[in-house]
Amino acid sequence: MLKKSKSVEGFWLIFTEITIKVTHVIFMQIPDKVSVDVSGSSLKVKGPCGEIIKLIHSDVSVKVNGKEVEVSGESKMLVNTFSAHVANMLKGASEGYSISLKSVFAHFPFTVEIKGKEFLVKNFLGEKTPRRGKIVGATKVEVKGQDVKLFGPDKEAVTQTFANMRLRLKIRNKDSRTFQDGLYKVQ
Repeated sequence: MLKKSKSVEGFWLIFTEITIKVTHVIFMQIPDKVSVDVSGSSLKVKGPCGEIIKLIHSDVSVKVNGKEVEVSGESKMLVNTFSAHVANMLKGASEGYSISLKSVFAHFPFTVEIKGKEFLVKNFLGEKTPRRGKIVGATKVEVKGQDVKLFGPDKEAVTQTFANMRLRLKIRNKDSRTFQDGLYKVQ
């Protein structure tokens, strides 16, 4: 395809545009007891731990071939990013994700309660009003004394719920070396 032509001292210079399309493809195995469905612009992964639905970027193509998922596109960054999302979805549907937390306090004992899709932290630093936060997606929160466990099929929802808890328990206007009360991740 000719883009531009120009005459320089009797010579014609012709500038051409060469278009090369490179398609990047990544294949992933589907674990046993997990089903993958692509319909329109959404990807649905269902397994024993739950179901995850994610929208597919318009520049990425996802196909299911038997027990294999194929992610392809022209942008290597988008293909790698979306294939990482698909890998997280496959692992979450088959095994699930969990985060174990422990409540630590030195000054005022606080309690964590669950009410619907919201968690309440009562008596944090002796405050009268409870601190509230949102539980995201299909994340389940289990409280046993000082131990709190988050689990669910969607990695993004579980980690966002953990971030919501940490954000709600942020200590302001006090020395962080002395006031270390809060929820901490346990290995």
